[in-house]
This record gives sequence, structure tokens and C-alpha cells, in this order.
Amino acid sequence: MKRLFVLIFLIAVVSFGCAQNHFNIPADNFVSKVKVIGVAPIFLDANSDIIHPDKEILLPIISGINRKYDSLLIRKLQGAGIFYAVTPLTDDPSQLFTSLMARREKRDDAGVQYNKYFWKNEELVAYLKKNHLDAVMLVVVSGISKNNRIFSSNLLTSLEADYNFLTMTAQIFGTEGTLLWEYPNFRGHLLPYYPLINLQYPDFSESEANLSGATKLRFKSIDGIRRVLEKKKSDWMLQETAEPEVYGRLFEEMGALIRDSISRKTREKIRQGAVPAPGTKGTPQPAATGDKSVAAPAHTAPKEVAPSSAPHEELAPGAEPPPASETVQQ
Repeated sequence: MKRLFVLIFLIAVVSFGCAQNHFNIPADNFVSKVKVIGVAPIFLDANSDIIHPDKEILLPIISGINRKYDSLLIRKLQGAGIFYAVTPLTDDPSQLFTSLMARREKRDDAGVQYNKYFWKNEELVAYLKKNHLDAVMLVVVSGISKNNRIFSSNLLTSLEADYNFLTMTAQIFGTEGTLLWEYPNFRGHLLPYYPLINLQYPDFSESEANLSGATKLRFKSIDGIRRVLEKKKSDWMLQETAEPEVYGRLFEEMGALIRDSISRKTREKIRQGAVPAPGTKGTPQPAATGDKSVAAPAHTAPKEVAPSSAPHEELAPGAEPPPASETVQQ
């Protein structure tokens, strides 16, 4: 029994240790490479699997809510405490998404289905150079249909079916177009992955009222979707806060995965300015933004890398990024 306890303890320790680095490169390498990170406006993939009957009405509403909560993501990243500056980028999200996106691929990792995005490497590297960034974060809201089981409010009945969801994914790329971090990332094995919203619901009330053995799937109304996405989070006293519940939970999880992968000692050095910024001489100018609260302070610019015409490739877990002189293949 004692041996079994020790074995379980060791497995837990190893699993916990593995879960600490959610980057695609060693955490210390990320800290040394990324001082100024830009955050592109949240993208909406209008051509993804969104099958709501009022899709044309829904899309601009989702785009507007994305823009509304851009600043919340900036604050969560600032709160991670590992960047010298977090710079909001003010490009038109639809045009930028079209210019950068190469393809979308539906993935099933660790039993979790999501949309993974691949980007045009040359355009991505040029975008980083244009904005004088060490890295850029790209966040995409997209539609996906996947199997799920939903229970009624009394938990006595349920319906397993293919539901249509909106989900959110995020990636951070370095100056060579190398994938440094992504969400979801299953290196930690136990990562929960919440959808942004389920666009459908099973109508248990209708089937019960009609004594029907079949439960119909219905789409949520446009107003209902808006209310869910704009619902405010409650504090421990059940008082409504200014933070949206759904977006806030996802942004908080992203920030935590970045923060918790870096040791507290290293974060304290960053906070005190003891970690030197890499690169050459010169002070880049941050991208233009009307939000003065997140303006980037001066820092030493990272060494610029000539754009590559080849598409990027994500690194295998624990792998070192390729040298600047190498071409990154997809």
C-alpha cells in the first residue's frame, strides 16, 4: 500500500511538472526572446462551421463584441507579468485575417475538437517587422460542430447530438514566424477547453409537454447569444462586476497558462527590470493606438530577421526553434 501511495505521488509530481511549460519552446527561451508582444484584433472566421440560420445577423454582432473586449485581453496579458510591453494593434480584423490566414484544420487532440490555424509565413514575419514586435498574438473565434451530451435542468433527461459551437483559439508567433505558444495546448494533459458559446440547445420542455420521445435541437436567438456573451461576472459577494464572464474566463486562462509556465523568481526579475532585453541598438516605436494605458515603454529592439517566403511550422514539444538563417517549412 505504501509503495502504491509513493507511485501515485511520483506520477502526480511528474504530471504537474510537465504541465508547467505550455510553450512550444523552453520557458526561459521565451522570456529572453519576447519583451514586446503585439496583440492583433480578435479575428472572426466567418467561413468556419457556423450554421446559425441568422448567420448574417450574428456575424457583425460577434465581431462587435470581440472589439469590445480586446482591451480586456491586453490587461490579462499585462497581468501575466512577463512582458515589458503589451501593444494593441489597430488593423481592421477582417482584412488582416484575410491577408495572414493560410488554412484552417479541424483537430481532435486528447479527445478535444477545435480549429487550428496556419498562417502565411512571409506575411506574418513582415507584419512583425512592420510593428517592431518580438512576438504577436493571434486570437480567432470560429464555429465548429461536435458531439456533446446536454442534460435537462432536473438532470433526469439528456440529449447527445452534434451541437454547433463558437470556440476561441490563440497562438503566439516569434519574429521568424515560429510558433512559440498556443491555446489550447495539450502538453499539460489536463487542460480544460471551454467553448465560447453553444449556439444550440435541446428543447426538453417541448418534448415533455407533448409526451414526445424525441427532443428537438433549436438555435438560440440572436438576443440570447448577445446576452450570454455580455453577461457580467459576479464576485464572491455575488455582486456584478465590469468583467464579462465568458470572455473573461478564457482570457484569464490564457494569461494563467503563460504566467504559470514562468518561474516566480524569473517573473520577479522581469518586474524589477533585471532581465536584459536581447537584440541590437535602436528603440522601435509601438503600433499606433488610442489606448494610452497600454502604450509600450522604450526597450532594446530584438534583432530583425529577414522575412522568409516559406510557411511556418509549429515546433515539437521541447524542441529548440531553428536558427534565423534556416527556412521554416510547413
